[in-house]
Amino acid sequence: MNPGETRPDSTSAEQTAPASTSSRRQVLGKIGVGLFAATTGPALAQAQQTAAVRAPIQSVKRDPVTQYVRPPFRPQRQPWPALAGQMSPRPDHGETSYQGSGRLLGRKALITGGDSGIGRAAAIAYAREVVALIRAAGRKAVAIPGDLRSEAFCVRLVAESARQLGGLDILVNNAARQQNTESILDLTTENFDWTMKTNIYATFWLTKAAVPLMPPGAVIITTASVQAYDPAANLLDYAQTKAAQVAFTKSLAKQLAPRGIRVNAVAPGPFWTPLQVCSNQKDEALAQFGAQTPLGRPGQPAELAALYVALASQETSDSTGQVFGGSGGAGFP
Repeated sequence: MNPGETRPDSTSAEQTAPASTSSRRQVLGKIGVGLFAATTGPALAQAQQTAAVRAPIQSVKRDPVTQYVRPPFRPQRQPWPALAGQMSPRPDHGETSYQGSGRLLGRKALITGGDSGIGRAAAIAYAREVVALIRAAGRKAVAIPGDLRSEAFCVRLVAESARQLGGLDILVNNAARQQNTESILDLTTENFDWTMKTNIYATFWLTKAAVPLMPPGAVIITTASVQAYDPAANLLDYAQTKAAQVAFTKSLAKQLAPRGIRVNAVAPGPFWTPLQVCSNQKDEALAQFGAQTPLGRPGQPAELAALYVALASQETSDSTGQVFGGSGGAGFP
C-alpha cells in the first residue's frame, strides 16, 4: 500500500489489520503512530530459517553516488502530515529493494511513525527479516493511530501492542515533529511544546511503559539526528530534542544493561522523507536538499533499514549506549 492510500499502516502488503475509510491525513490529524509486529511459531520459524539458507541474498554492487536520484528537486509543498505517494521523486522505503536474512525470527516490534519515512522503512525491513512463508502463514501486524503528545495514549499503545502480540522485544522510537523556523522570535510556545512533547516526552513515556514488559535480549532504538551534533539555525527546537535523545540513549543504556536490555540510537543526516515537504523549508533549500553531503544526495529511507535490523538483532549484542550515523559521508556522529 502507498502512504497516500487509505490506511495508516506501517507496512501494508503483508499486514492483517482491517481497512479504514479515512485518509491518512484525516486519521493522523495530530501525530500518527504505526505499530508493526511480526510473530512466528517454532515450526514456521524453522521453515523460514531453512528457506533463508536455501535462498541466499543476492549481492549487488552499486555506486552509492548514483544509486538514487540526486538534487535538484522540483518545488513541492504538502500540508502536514505529508504523503510519500505525492512526493517527487517518491522515497524508497525498501518495498521492493530490501531483502531479509532471517535475523529477527519471532521478534515482536513496536515502531512509532511507521506509516512513512524512516519508520516505514524499518517496519518493512523487520517484516522481510521474518522471510519466506510469512505471508502465506499469516504474520500479525496492526496499526494504531493516535496522539503521542498524550501520556495516556503512549501507555495504552505499549500495553495494547504487548497484549495483541504476546510480548514486546523491540521498541523503535521514531516518530518526530520538525518545523523550520528562521528566528527564535517566530517560534511560538505552542509549536515549541508540540515538538518537545512529540520528540522527548513521547520517547520517555513509551520507553517507561515498555521496559517492564521487555525480557533480557530486548532492544530499544531511538531515531536521533545529526542535528544533535551540528544543529541548523532554523531547527532550534528540533535540534534540542535530538541532542536530548542522544543523552537519553546513553544514560538509559547504563540503567538497563544489568537487565540485559540494549539501548542504541541512529542519527540520520538528510533523508528524503515526507518530513521534508511539510516542514516549511524554503524552495531553494528543498531543491538542493542533501546536495551538501559528500555523496551529493539525500539518503533514502531504505538505506537505513539494514542498520535498524542489525541493531535489533543478536549480532550486535555488545552494542549498547551507542549512536550510529547515516549521513552520506558527513562524518556524524
